Amino acid sequence: MKRKIIINADDFGLHPAVNKGIIDGFSNGCITSASIMPGGEAFVEAVELAADHPNLGIGVHLMVVGGRAVCKPLDIPTLADAQGFLPLDYPAFLKRYFAGRVDTQEIRRELTAQVDRVAKTGLPITHLDSHQHMHVVPGIIDIVLDIAEQFAIPAIRIPGEPLLFTGGYPLHCSRFIARTGLSILSEFAARKAQRRGLRTPDHFFGMLAGGNLQPEYLLKIIRQLPAGVSEVMLHPGVNDLVLQKTYQWGYHWQDELQAVMSIHTRSCLQEEKVGLISFRELCDEPIN
Repeated sequence: MKRKIIINADDFGLHPAVNKGIIDGFSNGCITSASIMPGGEAFVEAVELAADHPNLGIGVHLMVVGGRAVCKPLDIPTLADAQGFLPLDYPAFLKRYFAGRVDTQEIRRELTAQVDRVAKTGLPITHLDSHQHMHVVPGIIDIVLDIAEQFAIPAIRIPGEPLLFTGGYPLHCSRFIARTGLSILSEFAARKAQRRGLRTPDHFFGMLAGGNLQPEYLLKIIRQLPAGVSEVMLHPGVNDLVLQKTYQWGYHWQDELQAVMSIHTRSCLQEEKVGLISFRELCDEPIN
């Protein structure tokens, strides 16, 4: 079986510096797909850029954490605060969610509104994924699959990085534990998605790197790619100093952009005979 790769840039619409990084990485590098944030401050600009680059596959980066909601705060009072902001990160959200303090109907309302906002732009939606991978959480995955069916979205990310994969990254225990839990949840989510007829890549990489997918690490992924279709997640941007003032995530946006724009990455793809596709072409791949 041939090896193919979807290189997907997350957080399209988060910030103008992220938008520029994604478009540069598509136009002059090997990014094939991007996930747009319906509640991002630079969402409108991202929509315009996507319309100007129709060969860039566009998914919806669903958000229940880390940004502003699309719905009015009064419509989702257990999910967003009075100013319309969602929980800061996944530990804060999951603590409330598993304690039963978040109304699942509000999650459904908000995520439906997010996809509807993107659909109304006229951009073809190739897939669904989510900020901090919350779409594979039990209960939320069922809502997301319903929304995919409602909007006829054919594919979904399954962020299940292989448990034995290290990629040469500096290992941090907390991230390794989080990756293990996410991969287990992803397996259950994949089974549900496949039963509902959604397409999913065969493999996923980029979780353990977590905003630090430097050129050398991307090359290692490409050289070790298994047969089938793999998705590689990354977060490119053009100005670390500006981005780090607002988003204290420890990301290396410029390094990740360099990884997809490097001539060595292109050469490696050719040497390894790895084909570049987006989620759009995934639906044309034979089912294993």
